[in-house]
Amino acid sequence: MAAMTRLFRSSSAVFSIRRSLSSAAATEFKPQPSPPRVDPKARNVQWVFLGCPGVGKGTYASRLSVLLGVPHIATGDLVREELNSSGPMSKQLEEIVNQGKLVSDEIIINLLSKRLESGESKGESGFILDGFPRTVRQAEILNDVTDIDLVVNLKLPEQVLIDKCLGRRICSQCGKNFNVATIDVKGENGNPDIYMDPLLPPPHCASKLITRSDDTESIVKQRLAVYTEKSQPVEDFYRRQGKLLEFVIPGGIPESLPKLLEALNLDENEEKQSATV
Repeated sequence: MAAMTRLFRSSSAVFSIRRSLSSAAATEFKPQPSPPRVDPKARNVQWVFLGCPGVGKGTYASRLSVLLGVPHIATGDLVREELNSSGPMSKQLEEIVNQGKLVSDEIIINLLSKRLESGESKGESGFILDGFPRTVRQAEILNDVTDIDLVVNLKLPEQVLIDKCLGRRICSQCGKNFNVATIDVKGENGNPDIYMDPLLPPPHCASKLITRSDDTESIVKQRLAVYTEKSQPVEDFYRRQGKLLEFVIPGGIPESLPKLLEALNLDENEEKQSATV
């Protein structure tokens, strides 16, 4: 925890963005005058990405981390690394993950603290957290040791989330993530249509794809139910602080990423190109 506190308390050059200041749920951000352009690499942001399993937190957070020059820290990746390490917590984690349950606060904080200590020793400053906090208790712990600048809450309809999770594939050799599902959902009750092309692997990965053991329909639905129960209060926690930006993903990455960058005032052409690479 000491390493976590030292890193979180480090100074940050945070740029102005559009945020929700309403006490009600924020679903739309009205245009504001754009802040002066700042070198993306000078922005030592301290952000959190929220969203249901399968919404794409890792995809969007990783692209923004490249643009902003800060580490993308995904607690899901930390858990999977521990699972594959045959470390002291691996068997306990395997049982929790296979049952579709949330990993306990103590385990997540332990893994995150180790990751931050490692990053601090390498001179990292700022971060984008992906998958943490998941509970109000975790959010309160995080709030005690740092000032989170922004919480980006990514949203998709439940059926789209299920289809995306069932389509996820991982290359067993290089570890990259792909998705074989084609999402084509017609909008209802005034909601727009959502279409997403599959994210197919290159030829050298195609024969090495594997499916995560927890990406079955029953476990995915259980994870979504657990997330809604535990994490909805987290959204309310940050909404009350005026730090929550809710972003409804309108389609695939080519369509959605520029709109997310615009919502974050990162919409200059060269910044889009940098984040897309």
